[in-house]
Amino acid sequence: MIDFRNVTLIYPNGIPALRHINLRVGKGEFVFVVGPTGTGKSSLLKLIYREEKPTEGEVMVNGENVAAIPDHSVWQLRRHIGVIFQDFRLLPDRTVWENIAFALRVTGVSGRQIRRRIPEFLELVGLSTRPDALPAQLSGGEQQRTAIARALALDPPILLADEPTGNLDPDTSWEIMQLLERINLRGATVLVATHDSEMVNRMRKRVVALNNAVIVRDEQKASYHAQPV
Repeated sequence: MIDFRNVTLIYPNGIPALRHINLRVGKGEFVFVVGPTGTGKSSLLKLIYREEKPTEGEVMVNGENVAAIPDHSVWQLRRHIGVIFQDFRLLPDRTVWENIAFALRVTGVSGRQIRRRIPEFLELVGLSTRPDALPAQLSGGEQQRTAIARALALDPPILLADEPTGNLDPDTSWEIMQLLERINLRGATVLVATHDSEMVNRMRKRVVALNNAVIVRDEQKASYHAQPV
């Protein structure tokens, strides 16, 4: 489903964000991308949804070279990829319902379909009783749940989460991770970039570790740090 083929990303300042990355993520996998701050976790996700293009190599999503997609067609790629950010990025003057509806409306979904689909996603993320709340009236965890519902609005087969628990307390972080796991069990391929070692250790999923812009470890059912041998 996602295939990095000898990918290097060098930013205009000359500093490499990623170097010679080879990585394959299959359909339905749950993968943590871990490593120190500034080691390329966010850059790896940005390459998948074409926020960045590789300097060298290829990023393939569903068999398509992402960098080769014309700029005017990138929106079609992003209809199949949900993205969750650490800072939520909700529209502050719109309710929970309206934030989710906006994501659907801009892709041409009809009003009838919006009214039918939003309750399902509110139920999934545990916000059925708060559709009329504004972001400022929500807790951090509720704002992130809203952001997750918005990312799921088009039922994307790929869900990317960039530090989704970075601004949350431990209990709320665990709830969000459990929610992402439920979404994965529904069939979505989930990649989570994080430095939340406690969550990674509790979940025991596949772990891809980055350091100095390269992959230094790729293990199944792994912990945040490599186990001594």
